[in-house]
Amino acid sequence: MGRKRPGKDPVDAVAGTGPVAGTYPIDTGTCELVPDSFSPDGWILMVNGVHSSHIDLADPRHLDFEYMRWIAALVESRWRPDASLRALHLGAAACSLARYLAAVYPGARQVAVELDGRLAELVRGWFDLPRAPLLRLRVGEARAVTETLHEDSRDLVIRDVFAGAKTPVPLTTAEFTAQVVRVLAPGGVYVVNCGDTPDLRGARAEAATICAAFEYTAAIADPAMLKGRRYGNIILAGSDTPFAEDPSLPRTLLGGAVPAHLWADEKVRSFAAGSRPLHDDPVREVPAEQSVAAPRQ
Repeated sequence: MGRKRPGKDPVDAVAGTGPVAGTYPIDTGTCELVPDSFSPDGWILMVNGVHSSHIDLADPRHLDFEYMRWIAALVESRWRPDASLRALHLGAAACSLARYLAAVYPGARQVAVELDGRLAELVRGWFDLPRAPLLRLRVGEARAVTETLHEDSRDLVIRDVFAGAKTPVPLTTAEFTAQVVRVLAPGGVYVVNCGDTPDLRGARAEAATICAAFEYTAAIADPAMLKGRRYGNIILAGSDTPFAEDPSLPRTLLGGAVPAHLWADEKVRSFAAGSRPLHDDPVREVPAEQSVAAPRQ
């Protein structure tokens, strides 16, 4: 149990036990399950000491992490609730966003990829996650799993993978992004959670990589982050079709606890100007990854 099994069967057979506060050994170290002191139904998942996920057992539509609310708003601006959405989550942890999308899109079929097999087993037992085929938990390394998927088989790919405070480099390169493009169906969307320091060097390089792969791009972040005043999250997205000019989306983003701005394609490309797309090294070694969100905003 808990072995790293890239490409093996999903974790779908673990009996539900409910959440129990405590610290647990997992394949990549330890995780801690902590009750949310502000919500009687809330639980916080820490992985190796870093905030990874928040789950509200009473309300799957409650997303505690601001950047997840930004992703959700972007997705909902593209697809109606009756869409049969096919989503791939690279980085599962407690599956907060997958659980949210299952509530908003009852016809969705989702796969969440988690490197840590033991963590996937614990999460499946703790939380009321949708069962297969609505949500499958697949144990494996995110890039290796993506490379096995069929062409045009996903409408939405969300990358939210961190090793500490950084996304493993092999999940940021042009070569990996080309695999995502191959997997996406026409009209599909690729969304990445990019955590960066105030110099924004990593975010600009990731933006350049996505701009090179997709005809249309978008970015979401709060003004302080976009101006390089702090460490935080920038959401980058790419598609082969324009992002909907939905007037409600900017209002939704501005109305959150951390107001965010939406950048359209022209502004994203201006942001990326001067940076080169990231590429694989001649000999690629995929480092151990953990599905740990960047520090909370």
